[in-house]
Amino acid sequence: QVQLVESGGGLVQAGGSLRLSCAASGRTFSSYVMGWFRQAPGKEREFVAAISWRGGSTYYTDSVKGRFTISRDNAKNTVYLQMNSLKSEDPAVYFCAANRAVTTVLHTHRRDYDYWGQGTQVTVSS
Repeated sequence: QVQLVESGGGLVQAGGSLRLSCAASGRTFSSYVMGWFRQAPGKEREFVAAISWRGGSTYYTDSVKGRFTISRDNAKNTVYLQMNSLKSEDPAVYFCAANRAVTTVLHTHRRDYDYWGQGTQVTVSS
C-alpha cells in the first residue's frame, strides 16, 4: 500500500507560479510511474503530467506544455509539479497518483493509476 500526500497548493495571481509536492510512503515508490491530475468544479478529473520511475521520461497534456514541469526525487519519495505562468483555466484540485505496474508507459487515464492523494487546491486570481 502506498499513501500519497500533496501539498503546495494555494492562491496565486495569474502569471504566477506554484510548486506542488507529493510525498509518498512505501519502499517501492521509486519503481512507480507517477502522475498529476486535476479536477475543476463540475468537470471530470483530467490528466496533467506523468513521469517515469527514473524520471527520464515525462509527458504533458497540451494545455500545460511549456508551463508545467513534473519531476521526482526518489531519495525523498517525492514527486513535484512546478507550475509557471498560471492561467485562469488552471484552477482545480490537483491530485498525484501512482501506477504500481512495472511499466515504461506514461499512462494518461485515471483508471491506470492505483493510488491517489487527497488533493491540493490551486486558485488563480485575475
